[in-house]
Amino acid sequence: MPDLEHSLHSHDLGHLRIIAEGWGLDLTAPDVGTALPELVGLLVDSAIVEDILETLSPEALSAISSLLKKKGRIPWVQFTRQFGEVREIGPGRRDRQRPDKEPTSITEVLWYLAIVSRAFFDTSRGSEEFAYIPDDLLPLISKKTPPQGASPLGRAATAKERAYPIPANDHILDHICTLLAARRINQDIANLPENLPPYLNSLLSIAGILGSEGQPNIDATRAHLEAPRGDALLQLAQAWLNSAAHNDLHLVPGLKIEGEWENDPLTTRRIVIRLLDDLPTNTWWNLSAFIADIRRVHPDFQRPAGDYDSWYIKNTETDKYLRGFEHWDDVEGVLIRYLITGPLHWLGFVELAVSDEDTPLSQGVAFRYSGWASAFFDCTVPEGAPVETDPVHLRSDGRVGVPLGAPRSVRYQIARFCRWEPETPHEYRYLFTPTSLERARQQGLEISHLLAILQNYADSVPPNIAKALKQWEMRGTEIRVEPQVILRVGSPKILQALQKTRAARFLGDPLGPTAIIVKTGAEEKVLAALLEMGFMGEISSSY
Repeated sequence: MPDLEHSLHSHDLGHLRIIAEGWGLDLTAPDVGTALPELVGLLVDSAIVEDILETLSPEALSAISSLLKKKGRIPWVQFTRQFGEVREIGPGRRDRQRPDKEPTSITEVLWYLAIVSRAFFDTSRGSEEFAYIPDDLLPLISKKTPPQGASPLGRAATAKERAYPIPANDHILDHICTLLAARRINQDIANLPENLPPYLNSLLSIAGILGSEGQPNIDATRAHLEAPRGDALLQLAQAWLNSAAHNDLHLVPGLKIEGEWENDPLTTRRIVIRLLDDLPTNTWWNLSAFIADIRRVHPDFQRPAGDYDSWYIKNTETDKYLRGFEHWDDVEGVLIRYLITGPLHWLGFVELAVSDEDTPLSQGVAFRYSGWASAFFDCTVPEGAPVETDPVHLRSDGRVGVPLGAPRSVRYQIARFCRWEPETPHEYRYLFTPTSLERARQQGLEISHLLAILQNYADSVPPNIAKALKQWEMRGTEIRVEPQVILRVGSPKILQALQKTRAARFLGDPLGPTAIIVKTGAEEKVLAALLEMGFMGEISSSY
C-alpha cells in the first residue's frame, strides 16, 4: 500500500496543517513541497503514534482494528457504510468550517488524522477503491492497537424464544431415498410428498449420486443407500460444505435470480460458518439479532466489492428487483436465515427452536450447533445416528408398510415394484399392482429378486402374496376389473333384433339373453337405434 508521502501528495497545504494540528504538531513549512516531507517525518514516530491512539474514541479504535484484521485495507464503500462518509468540501470552505473540529463520522476523524487514506488498487475483480492505513504508519499502529478479538454477534435467545426446540435429525436421508426411487421409475416429481425439499437435486448432484441427466448413478446410489445413516449424512454434509457448484442463493425461496452475473457460494458459506463459530457453545442464540449484527459489522459478506446494484434478483411475490443496499434484509438477511434454518438444519449441523408450535420451521427464532456439528467439521461420522433394523410389514391385501427405521436400500427396491400410497408420519406405504409390476419388469427387475427382499426383510410373507407374485410372473395379469356400460332389454327378441341393425358395431360381449356391453361413448347411438325400432330407452341416473 502507499506510504504517507504518496497518500498525501495530492493534498493542499491547508489539509496538511489540519493533520499536523490534529496530532498536536507545529507545521511551519511555507509550501506543500517542503511541508509534506516535514509532516511525514514527524508522524512516523512510535511515541507520537502511541500518544495519538490514546486520544481516540473506542469507536475509532474499532475502525482501526477492523482495518488491521483485513491487513490494513477494506473496500471504501464497505468501510464508509460501517463507519460513515467523509464530506466533500472544497479547500476554502474546509478552512472556514474546519470539519475536523466537528466530525460527522469516525471515517472523518481518521481521515483528518491521515490514519485512513483512500486509493484504487487492482484486484481479481478489477480496480477497486479502498480505505487503507498508509504503509509506514501500519506497523507502528499495529504494535499499539492489536486487532480486537472477535466478539459474538447478536445475543442469547430468551426462554420464550427457545420454548419449542426442534432437534437436528437425519430425515434428509429418507427424502433422498424417495427422490431416487421416483427418478428411477420416472415418476412425476410433482406427485411426490409436499415435504420433499427442493434443494435435493443440487445436493445429490454435487455428491455424485445424480448424474448430469438427473438420473441416479447406479453404483453411487447403491453405496449411499446401503451406507449406515451416519456415514451417508457425513457424505452429504461434506459435499455441501466444500462445493462451489451448490449455489445456496439460487435456492432461497422467494428469490428469483436473473442475468449472467456470478456470486461465490463457497466463500459466502464459509464466512457465515466462521461467524457461527464465534458464538458461545451450547447456547441458544437469537436468529434475528444475529442477522442484524451481521448487517452492521459484516454487511458485504457475500459481495466483496460492496456492489449492490449489478446483481439482478427479484422478489417472486412482488416481481420487483431487489437492488441497492436498502434491500440488504430482503437478500442477504433472507439468505442467512435460509442457510441456518435450511441446509445447516437439514444436514444436522444446527438445532432450531421457536416460540410457539405454530411458527414455521423457516421462521425459527433461535438456534445453536447440534452435537453432530463438530464431527461434520472434522470429517468424522457423528455418533447417535439411528440404525436401520425395522422390518417391513407385508399385508395379505398386497399393501406394504415400510417403517422409517427400515433399511433405505430395501425401501428403494420395494418402491420400484409398487404403486405409491400416501405415507404416514411413521411409515411409507405401497401397493403391488399389475401395472407397477410390469413397469419393474421393463426395467429389468425380477419377481424372484422382490421375493428374496421380502423373505429377508419382511416380518412375514403371506402365502397368498407369494403365490400371486409367482403366478403373475408366469402368466401375467389373469383377472381384470373394468367399468363397463351395460344395456339391459325386456326380452331376448329385442336384443337379437338390435344385433342385426347398423348399431351392432357399438355392441360388445353379451352378458346373457337380455344384457350386452355397450362400447364407451356409444350410449346415445344405441338408444337412437332402439327408438327407430320402436322401443323407448333411457340412461340410468346412477350411471
